[in-house]
Amino acid sequence: MLAKVLSYGLMGIDAYPIEAEVDVSWGLPVVNLVGLATPAVKESKVRVKPAIKNSGFKWPGERITISLAPSDIKKDGTGIDLAIALGILAASEQINPQWLRDFCILGELSLDGSLRPVKGILPTGLALVKSQTKDLILPLDNAREAAIISGLRIWPQKNLKQTVEFLNNHEGLAPFKSNLEELLQDKRFYVEDFSEIKGQYAAKRALEVAVAGGHNLLMIGPPGSGKTMLAQRIPTIMPDLSLEEALEVTKIHSASGKIQPEHGLMTVHPFRWPHHSISCAALVGGGSMPQPGEISLAHQGVLFLDELPEFRRDCLEALRQPMEDGEIRIARINKSFTFPSDFMLVCAMNPCPCGYFTDTQKTCRCNSTKIQNYMAKISGPLLDRIDIHVELPSIKYKELTDTQDAETSAAIKNRVEIARKIQRSRFKNEGIFSNAQMHNRLIKKYCVLEVAAKELLKTAMTELGLSARAYNKILKVSRTITDLDGKQIIQAEHISEAIQYRSLDRVNP
Repeated sequence: MLAKVLSYGLMGIDAYPIEAEVDVSWGLPVVNLVGLATPAVKESKVRVKPAIKNSGFKWPGERITISLAPSDIKKDGTGIDLAIALGILAASEQINPQWLRDFCILGELSLDGSLRPVKGILPTGLALVKSQTKDLILPLDNAREAAIISGLRIWPQKNLKQTVEFLNNHEGLAPFKSNLEELLQDKRFYVEDFSEIKGQYAAKRALEVAVAGGHNLLMIGPPGSGKTMLAQRIPTIMPDLSLEEALEVTKIHSASGKIQPEHGLMTVHPFRWPHHSISCAALVGGGSMPQPGEISLAHQGVLFLDELPEFRRDCLEALRQPMEDGEIRIARINKSFTFPSDFMLVCAMNPCPCGYFTDTQKTCRCNSTKIQNYMAKISGPLLDRIDIHVELPSIKYKELTDTQDAETSAAIKNRVEIARKIQRSRFKNEGIFSNAQMHNRLIKKYCVLEVAAKELLKTAMTELGLSARAYNKILKVSRTITDLDGKQIIQAEHISEAIQYRSLDRVNP
């Protein structure tokens, strides 16, 4: 007898329908699984047999043929287990095949028949809601994630036996529901806060400017100066994610299997902190079945690269295109994948290999050649995409023991949100959202300087030996500083502060 069951698979961060066709017929007791299945899918027949027997059902002692359509797309993952098990039960006439036709079925089976959560529930739900089938059977641990999609009827189950009982008698039952607005509000919580950082007032101001204008940032300072602590607290001053942004972030993390069952919806900005030994594929995404990399997992959040010169050169150069376009494109022979990557790049590095070149208390052991070679590990094109450079001094004992309360993240965030609101209004017809995205035409249009500011910028370009690429960066950063100050025209003090943030562009005589 033939049975058909609808399930879904993942391709990148998007889902596509899979029809599991199961035929049980006379012949030698063997299981044939076809349809370009990866080893993880092929092993499902090993999991399904004990799951069926341990759930109180009979394993057919006949030839079982399982076809996963479409046959020209490679299938990966373990989410088809439950669909295959129900197909076998239907094909062996242990359940009614008509029960299955109105449902999409996802779930990984344990040997005892219980259901384990699977990744990619949100992409699957978003694809399913556009189809004719609106009922989704899935593991209980995936219910909160699926329930954030309006228009779907969610039926969470604990095990195979309970799923069969549900299919047999589900009339009058209510689908699983979740209050999306409450979920969005209740989960906006960060453990870290800027009030915990002693001193480093200039660095905190630079971070505020960077977040307010969407600028990428590089921190340079000796070990122990607080670079990592500052970076970890950047998400706490970023504007709250909108529902659309939260869904987009959740979709990426869901496809990567990084959603916790108790969360469902990601409501805080991601903070990704890869080690400097990371491979290029892990950073930008890829693999035989392409998966999002760290830059996509940092979408709508922060990508923090600590010890920047220690990263492989090809990894750093691979950042350039997604930083410009806000997405990463990965090409394979038969298909191309596009992953979003609109992130804020925050980098940290020591001023020299030993770390103490700028430290007033410890002696640097590096000669000038070592320092130049160390700084040269960061290419000009990458540095060109970082608007703000801030130098951090070592923290003094007096600052560490200061009992005065520092400014909270909430206070800084309030100023950032006001500046972002000004920019959204300014660029509503320009196709961009922040000052950092301005190109030459928009810089000329919106970066209007008073006379004193023009003279100061002219002096800086000639006397300090600032490079040509620093010119536009200074204008964009000064525009953000002006927005934070609530002014329309860029003034001399705004230009002066912006000049401080271009220390690496100064040409040494």
